[in-house]
Amino acid sequence: MSGDPRRWQIGLVGYGEVGKILAEDLRQQDIKVATFDLKLGNGQGVALRDHATKHGVKLAASHADLTAKCDFIVSAVTASQAVPVAKACAAAINRGTWFLDFNSASPGAKQRAAKLIDDAGGRYVEGAVMTSVPPYRIKVPLLLGGPGARELEPLLNSIGFAAKVASDKLGVSSAVKMCRSIMIKGLEAMVIESFTTARAYGVEDAVLASLTETFPAIDWEKQGAYFFQRVIEHGRRRAEEVREVVETVREAGLTPWSAQGTAERQAWVADLADEGLFGTKGTKEFARSADWRTEADRILAKITREG
Repeated sequence: MSGDPRRWQIGLVGYGEVGKILAEDLRQQDIKVATFDLKLGNGQGVALRDHATKHGVKLAASHADLTAKCDFIVSAVTASQAVPVAKACAAAINRGTWFLDFNSASPGAKQRAAKLIDDAGGRYVEGAVMTSVPPYRIKVPLLLGGPGARELEPLLNSIGFAAKVASDKLGVSSAVKMCRSIMIKGLEAMVIESFTTARAYGVEDAVLASLTETFPAIDWEKQGAYFFQRVIEHGRRRAEEVREVVETVREAGLTPWSAQGTAERQAWVADLADEGLFGTKGTKEFARSADWRTEADRILAKITREG
């Protein structure tokens, strides 16, 4: 394997929002990129193939096919698939191949994934993405962890990443991410619950005024709309992440009351989105209302119909 990352063949496991952004930014540097995603074989495959063709990204036939041909693998799938993907890739990974786990999984899950990759001769590094990817793209703040993190850090940063080593110990980076998500994903769920309930009682203006008085630095109208948008569009993925948060809390010896409720609320909104309550997925109008009241009213109308 070349020591120059610009000469690597980079493999992306998962070609969703994150995978496509990484592919675009890497291809702009003429770095070779290949990908595999299970969705290539279902109804979403056409759009993924079109994107890959447009940006010069090669499509692999399987996890093993991708892993065997690449010098560096990035796993960017849903949280529940972090360990299964590591297992699938370990079956074909070449000795010395880097494996960066981008997934929002618990420290325990990251440690299990690492063992699979390392025992197969690969070099596992955990990555914790510390905020939403789209605004930052490849430069999203990324915490690295594990024995190989300090060696991989400058290689990643040379091709545009914004990586920083958190610890040589596996699980530390993920713990930072998971504990942050208790707050961030929990706040999303609370805003949806609070604002929708306030709308039902006609007291939303008073609630927003009170929040602004207590937290004047936050534009609650704008923040509310953003939270509704993100959960409607990505609630399924968020729910899976928060289930990993639940496991992280349990691993620490606490009962995850708040995290469990957050996971249920995120999944509930995802179910409504799948039913088409907020419009058609994949369209420009989906989850793009500038006023959170539009989405809250849709939720309340459904509750009234079913009541």
